Amino acid sequence: MRFCPHCASPLVLRPYEGDERLACPDAACGFVHWENPVPVVMAVVEYLQPGESAGRILLARNRAWEPGMLGLIAGYLEKGEWPEAAAAREVREETGLVAESVNLIGNYFFDRKNQVLLAYHVRAQGEIVLNEELVEYRLFAPADVPPLPTAIGRIMNDWLLRQFDIRRLS
Repeated sequence: MRFCPHCASPLVLRPYEGDERLACPDAACGFVHWENPVPVVMAVVEYLQPGESAGRILLARNRAWEPGMLGLIAGYLEKGEWPEAAAAREVREETGLVAESVNLIGNYFFDRKNQVLLAYHVRAQGEIVLNEELVEYRLFAPADVPPLPTAIGRIMNDWLLRQFDIRRLS
């Protein structure tokens, strides 16, 4: 952000409540850019085929990522949407799968993108049909999930540890 959204003055860095923040230099305006983190839902998708009581973990590759790079299903929380509903919606939109259950794993901070990640375990069924954002997926037995980088690695590690006492360090 370079300009004040209220009066269009160029923003400047100034000390504010113990930190430096972008702010409007016009004292009459008083705008301060807080740069609050963006809420994102993440889903550890457990894909269940009919008759199965335990499924396999679905990891997918976003079109923008390098080949071989896999991650969790994720998306932004929309205005007025419950995080659990957002996780189920993202799984449906990106994979075509229907959520059977959605349970909180935890919340995590992803500093690099200034995001708060709300992570859920989503048990889902149906036919996997990837949307335009994703180019491939792979299914893993929980014990075979590869180490994942950064915050998604911590999410997966926490879930595996709680569910199966399996620890995968990234």
